[in-house]
Parts: sequence; C-alpha cells; structure tokens
Amino acid sequence: MIRTNECAAPGRPRLADFEPAPQPNGLERRGNRCKVAIWASRWVAAVVAVAVVVGTPIGGVQARSAPDSFADLAERLLPAVVNISTTQVAERQPGIEPPVVPPGSPFEEFFREFFERSQPREPRQRRATSLGSGFVVDASGFIVTNNHVIQDADEISVILHDETRLAAEVVGRDPKTDIAVLKVEPPATLSAITFGDSDVARVGDWVLAIGNPFGFGGTVTAGIISARSRDIQAGPYDDFLQTDASINRGNSGGPMFNLDGEVIGINTAIFSPSGGSVGIGFAIPVNVAEPVIRQLIAHGEVRRGWLGVRIQTVTEELAESFGLERARGALVADVMADGPAAAAGLEKGDVILQFDGRSVNEMRQLPRIVADTEVGRTVGVEVWRGGREITVDVTVGALEEEEVQVSGRAPRQQPGEPPSLAVDALGITVAEIDDNLREQFELGDTTAGVVVTDVEPGSIAGEHGIRRGDVIVEVGQQEVRTPADVVARVEEAREAGRASVLMLVEGVGGPRFVAVRIGQG
Repeated sequence: MIRTNECAAPGRPRLADFEPAPQPNGLERRGNRCKVAIWASRWVAAVVAVAVVVGTPIGGVQARSAPDSFADLAERLLPAVVNISTTQVAERQPGIEPPVVPPGSPFEEFFREFFERSQPREPRQRRATSLGSGFVVDASGFIVTNNHVIQDADEISVILHDETRLAAEVVGRDPKTDIAVLKVEPPATLSAITFGDSDVARVGDWVLAIGNPFGFGGTVTAGIISARSRDIQAGPYDDFLQTDASINRGNSGGPMFNLDGEVIGINTAIFSPSGGSVGIGFAIPVNVAEPVIRQLIAHGEVRRGWLGVRIQTVTEELAESFGLERARGALVADVMADGPAAAAGLEKGDVILQFDGRSVNEMRQLPRIVADTEVGRTVGVEVWRGGREITVDVTVGALEEEEVQVSGRAPRQQPGEPPSLAVDALGITVAEIDDNLREQFELGDTTAGVVVTDVEPGSIAGEHGIRRGDVIVEVGQQEVRTPADVVARVEEAREAGRASVLMLVEGVGGPRFVAVRIGQG
C-alpha cells in the first residue's frame, strides 16, 4: 500500500513507494518524539551545509553539481546531431480476387467489372519510411548511427540541424555491436563531435541525449547514468550504459553526451512495455564503439581478434574446485584445434585472469577484450593452472564471421541398455562408450569418455544440468575412460575432504566444466 510521511508538514506529503516506508532518519512517530526528530534532522542538516560551504566532501567524494541550465551545452552540440530518414520498398499484399463463377453465368461479367474498378491500378508496392538519429564524427561527412536504423533500407537521407537534406551511402555496418557508418557530401564543413572516455563515467553522472524521438528532430533530454555494464542479450559484446534520460523511438543512433560535451555513448535501446520512455534506456559505451567506427571508416568492415577457445563463467563452486580464492576470470572449457590458443599451449581447465594486461573479472569481458586486440599481435595471457598463475604468450588471430555450429544430439530410446555403473554420490548411471551407445546418443566417432545413461530425478547432477546422453570426459581434471574411473575419482575427492568434484562434461551445447557437490561418507 502507499503510505505518506506522518511527520511531514501539513499539506506536504512525502514521496511514497508501493511498500511501507520508514519515517525520516529511520524513526517512528511516538508522541512528541516526532518533533524532536525533525529538530535533530535540521541540526544535522545545518552541520552538513556548513561542511559543504567550507569545502569538506562528505564521505570523501567530491560530487559534480548540475549546471543551472543545459542551454549553452545544447546550443553547442545540436549542430553535430542529425536526423536519419530511411525508405524501403515493400511488396503490397495481393488484392481481393473475384469469386469463381461458372463460365457463361450472367454474374461473370458483373463480378469482373466490379473487381477491376475496385482494385488499385498502381504497382503492388509501397514505400515504408522510418526515422532515427545519428551524429557527425568527421567534418568531411562521416555519420554514425545504429545498424538497425538503416538495415534493409533502399534509400537513406541525412537531415542536418539546419534542415538540409543529403543523400547518404553506407560505408560499413557491424551487426554485432549495432553500429553503422554513413557518408554524405556536405555543401560546407560540418560540425563534428568529440569522443570522451566512457570507462570513467560513473553511476550518477549527468548526461544529455540528443536525437529524433517520434520524428520530433533536435530534441534534448537530460538524466543520469543509472547503471553500467548491462547485458541485455543484444549481442556478444553487450556492455551497455543504462540511463534515465528520456530515450524513445527515433532516438536510436543518437549520441549521449557528458557535461564536457563529449560523446560517451550511442543511444540504442529502451526497455518499455508501452513503447515509450519509462526511464530505462541503454547506450553503447563509446570505448566499445570507437574502435568499431575507426575500422568501418578505414576498411568498411570490422576485423576482430580471435583466441580460439570456448569459455564459461567461473562460479563459486568452480573457483573452489580450482583453488581460486574467489570466483573470477574466464574458464576455458574447450580449445579449438589449429586456433591461436592451441598454438600457444592454452589448455582446457585454464582460467584466464588477464589478457594483454587487462583484468578479466567476469567471463563476458574476455570476448570484448580479445575482439579489440589487433590481429597478429602477440600478447601475454595470465592463466590459473594447477593451483598457480602462469603467463602464456598468444598471437591473436582474425575472427571469421562464420560461426562454428555445434551439432545437437537428442537421446533416442533403444532396446537393450548396455552394462552400466551407478555413481550414487552424483545420482547418475554411466557406461563405457561402445558402438551401440554411439548410435543411440548420436556420438561422434572420436568422442571419448563415459556416457550418462540415466539421471535420478532431483539428483545433485541433475540440478547442475547433467542430462542423459552427456559425455563425462574428465573428473578431477583427469581423463576417464570407464565407469570405474568415474567412481574412483569421486571417491578420491571425498577422501581428500573436498566439498565438490570437478567434471568436464560434453553435451548439446559443447564441453563445459561442472563442479558437483558430493556428500562426505
């Protein structure tokens, strides 16, 4: 329920949440204590005010105050922001066909003349128009916008701040980061933006968004950065800035500025059930976008670095299994043959902690760091292996656009299950791979390990995503070839007093490490 502040002055309700809120300063109303609380809070406020006047930062943080007006900043930045109009020729839906009547019927001529008069005579095509935003990155006429703004467009027009309309050509597009670069031939030198540093932008910093929402060009909105490093499942390099500055349809591709007038983001997406701004918008950080923009201008395409590994998140359980003090880094679940990692000697089970001097705190940071690395460059990669840190030198390869497809396999029921062995500590039954099991579970000819033939409902293994048809390749970072190997490795972990056992499991999604907790006997 909504609840107002009982201690507030008459006629001045406090802002309320949908949950019951405490009184100011965490105090409840008890007789005259409410007045004492107000007096005390005013006394504290006076002390704080004096501290601010004499220049003492509260909590050791010197906050930057908002300007009295954004007018001067907006006036300076608006000429560098453009509106983008795209046109796409689409086929019309076929018209209504006349009904079929018997030949020679008196209605035959009537229906033919009626439907011929009622159908449009122009070609069955229509021109669909959409609007977006962009900004000038080079005074000679290079424009940046979102790829989804100009995708599938047959004609692209850029409308400058002074309403000049120019035809635009696509220089290059990068769907993975949703960035596109256009080129126009301006009649005069354009006003261009300056890139800032999105890595130093902090939650709570003021930002300005300028764009073309709903076709209302040259619109300025202000807000703050409300979160960083958002993953909205838009692509492999998600690292969005979140803002409450109003972003609506048509703002896509427009710039997000800091108070120094520097671009720190490209407004790209909103979260809204209604389609309009609800205070949750997302921008591509300029430190992600700028290398892409430079390559698109120089080459018309993006050349990304490639390591040649399949990675997964390091959970607390996995960190404990590997002897790491905390969950961090990217766990190498598989090394691709003939890739840069294989040539450098990276191994399955390595935890990548640093790449080219940049820390990898979360798994999803590594793809972006590798992609930003120059192809052909040799860098140091710090990994955790065998309970210690080592450094491996890797020469970064070039990422091919074609993605390797992992062939899925669905277990098929076959009569006559082969001999198997139950691993009670995990709640699974495993069997040695033979020709029958290869056919039953569609395993490759070179697949090695033991196959899971049964998973008990509610078992520990089942809770960790192990399924019938999965192949256990390693247990305790040792290869297993028989069901007895699995049981022996589990017992060794139990006798050593370890809370979990580390397994390398190959399933439909490819190989992955799983740390499964085991009970002590």
